[in-house]
Amino acid sequence: MPRFVLSTQSNPYLNIAVEQYLLSQPSDGDITLYLWANRRTVVIGQFQNPYAECDVDLLEADGGFLMRRRTGGGAVFHDLGNLNFSFIVPYELYDQTRQFSVLQRAVADYGLETELSGRNDVLCRGRKFSGNAFSKGRNQRLHHGTILIRTDVEAVQKYLKVKPAKLHRHGVDSHKSRIVNLSELNPDITAESIVPHLLHAFEQEYGAPAVSLNFEDLVALPEVQQIAESFASPDWKYGRWQQFEAQQSAQFPWGGVEISLVVDEASSTISSVKIASDCLFPDVIELAQHLLTGASTLQPPSLPASVLSSTPHSSDTPTDIPAATILHDIFSLLY
Repeated sequence: MPRFVLSTQSNPYLNIAVEQYLLSQPSDGDITLYLWANRRTVVIGQFQNPYAECDVDLLEADGGFLMRRRTGGGAVFHDLGNLNFSFIVPYELYDQTRQFSVLQRAVADYGLETELSGRNDVLCRGRKFSGNAFSKGRNQRLHHGTILIRTDVEAVQKYLKVKPAKLHRHGVDSHKSRIVNLSELNPDITAESIVPHLLHAFEQEYGAPAVSLNFEDLVALPEVQQIAESFASPDWKYGRWQQFEAQQSAQFPWGGVEISLVVDEASSTISSVKIASDCLFPDVIELAQHLLTGASTLQPPSLPASVLSSTPHSSDTPTDIPAATILHDIFSLLY
């Protein structure tokens, strides 16, 4: 028999915890549709670098949430103008065509035709309004996705910013698509009004009335609280992306250079740096280390005025190379 759960609050960690709890339960042959909405949340894929995908500091300063899910895919922005759906399905009943049809039927009630694009997206009039991701649990499978209805597009642009520095650790990049709010195509659609249409389409597709599970009862379970805490923990949200070691090397006319450094993604700074080089101007290499230590990863450090007008001296080479040239070459490996 189909089951239906409707979230009654907008905390992303509790919402995702209920989803994960339902997924972890032994299959009893029932398929579950779970609807939920998060307030001001950037959701990233399991293997993404949060600092490369969004402005974490700005998001959290504005009272928003960063949440890392346990499925793949790119970064998305959630607010209360976006409705999320989750199908928790026994292995033997899993069928993406049927699951997608629930969403498509509900949207069709508003006179809007939709189409699938690739494996992950649902389009209306050629523009994406739903992105989807999938995973396998021990007992059941998960298909979840978004429905853009009245999402604040300015907030999407405000928070989902890719920082251009070379020094950010490479995660899985988000695929940038043309998106559309369904309310632009039919102003009668709201995140609240579409819920009964999704429920009706769900019951039609699976041929029986859905049994409702109480969301608050689920949230009160100790297992759900524990899962929520794990999703909210800094180790899960930021983890290994906060600091990492990077290495760069190159050969220039003035000599070879190998740079080893530690980057703090949280503050977008270089924590420490060591430069190995056969350059004949050790004072310039020492200065490069000094300038880079504590420097921003977003833009190279400024050169002192004395450097811009100076030329390093070495009795071992007949060619004078400006110190600024050497420093610019070194910085070019990082910025």
